[in-house]
Amino acid sequence: MAAAAIMVGLTLSWGLNYVAAKISYAGYDPVFLSVARSVIGGLCVLGWCRWRGIKLLTPDKTLVAGVVVGVLFGIEFLFLYVGLEHTTVARNTLLVNTMPFWVLVGGHFLLDERITTRKLLGLLLAFAGLVAVFSDKVGAGNGVTLTGDLLSLGAGILWALTSIVIKRSKLAETSAEKLLLYQLAGAILVGVLALPFAGPPVRDFAALPTLALLFQAVYVVAFTYVLWFWLLRRYPASGLSSFTFLSPVFGVLCGAVILNEPLTVRSFLALGLIAAGLIIVNRPARKLAPV
Repeated sequence: MAAAAIMVGLTLSWGLNYVAAKISYAGYDPVFLSVARSVIGGLCVLGWCRWRGIKLLTPDKTLVAGVVVGVLFGIEFLFLYVGLEHTTVARNTLLVNTMPFWVLVGGHFLLDERITTRKLLGLLLAFAGLVAVFSDKVGAGNGVTLTGDLLSLGAGILWALTSIVIKRSKLAETSAEKLLLYQLAGAILVGVLALPFAGPPVRDFAALPTLALLFQAVYVVAFTYVLWFWLLRRYPASGLSSFTFLSPVFGVLCGAVILNEPLTVRSFLALGLIAAGLIIVNRPARKLAPV
């Protein structure tokens, strides 16, 4: 019961993260924001590791894979943050959270993880949800562009590719904190390289955008991710993953309630289809009784 309550709180926090990012754009450029978020969050995670005595420099042959994952993660977050500026929170969170379906497709071809009939049904529902998202023209006057939607979808695909690289490498055996630091370091590197092509880093040094930035860096990156790692060490991953459908649900609802984004029939249809697909894909397979 406690784990379930924590997971609901975590998925709500991750849904709010999209809203916080959107709010912070009033004060900071998205590229600069991705760097600042990773720097602040990384320092907090380093502090956590030092306090807990978690060793990060032990030789475990993860450096090469860590660099690859870091770069992929950095590009992913660049796509996510830049894409979010050119679309709504609802569309962004729905498109980014198609990640598990791309993992299924990639795993089928790269990891010999066969797509079962049940998972194929989940994929078809998710694809129908994508069609609903891209066919919804309502909100075109609310900063929605095809570029923003495609970048958001690209972020979900890169997130999936990152997960596949982790599964195929030694990173699957390293500590979650070390893996997160690889990703944050990659986000900093990619973001810094992209800064010369971005706009002015600071648009308006105001209280609300700054608080939104700190919410993303200190609370979401440092606190909720570490709490997620703590849960993974104590509870089956399959049980925890069954809550992931709540993240896009909360993202869509928070965007509507806090930012007054329009919710259309197709938005709800897309949300329902993608959430249903996530539930089906993450549902543990039944174990047959021994005979």
